[in-house]
Amino acid sequence: MQATFSTRHNKIEAVLCDMDNTLFDLVGAKREACRCVVDYLGTGDPETLFSQFLRGIHGFEDHANIRDYLNDLGVYEIETFEVCCRTYEDVKLDRVTAYPGVEETLRCLADAGIGLAVATDAESFQARRRLEKTGLIDHFEVVVTPELSGRRKPEPDSLLYALRHLDTAPAKAMMVGDSLVRDIAPGRLLGMVTAFAAYGDWRRSSVADVLADIVLAEFAELPGHVGIPGR
Repeated sequence: MQATFSTRHNKIEAVLCDMDNTLFDLVGAKREACRCVVDYLGTGDPETLFSQFLRGIHGFEDHANIRDYLNDLGVYEIETFEVCCRTYEDVKLDRVTAYPGVEETLRCLADAGIGLAVATDAESFQARRRLEKTGLIDHFEVVVTPELSGRRKPEPDSLLYALRHLDTAPAKAMMVGDSLVRDIAPGRLLGMVTAFAAYGDWRRSSVADVLADIVLAEFAELPGHVGIPGR
């Protein structure tokens, strides 16, 4: 999971961050939202509802996953569906909070003159809501979503869009993310320094052929890897 890291990190001019499970725990928020939906229904299982979002049939944010779950339980009614969707979205957003040290770390990087961007597969509306809720949005010069770049990760389009906006060459930039396949692989493809956010890897990845230059136990370790004095 970790590759040999060279002194390239002393040249870092920009840091690109994945958002969900890199800056905050979205999966934990989703699981709590699923629990509240099941509590409202009075039947079912929160983990079974959560697993609906992982099937790949609908998007990870798509309310059609809730509809399918209600149909499986035999309790689908339009009014019930609408309440469940509102409950799910309200609780999910309410439970999203930045990981410890994230805001302070972003401020430290910006104060050192390092450009900051988000490269996420979340829709623009969802990305903005979550970054505003966590108070992180003003730390980033650009938030790149598939609506802007045209394609989702692991295609490198969102990373390239962010790099162009920051006017930074890939070799002088770092990609930080919790997915070896969707974050680290495209970063390495472009020649970026890569930092795997192992603390957010809820799937416990073990992709042997995808290596990160750095493995982070917490986001706050970043300054020490980009050559900021005293870190």
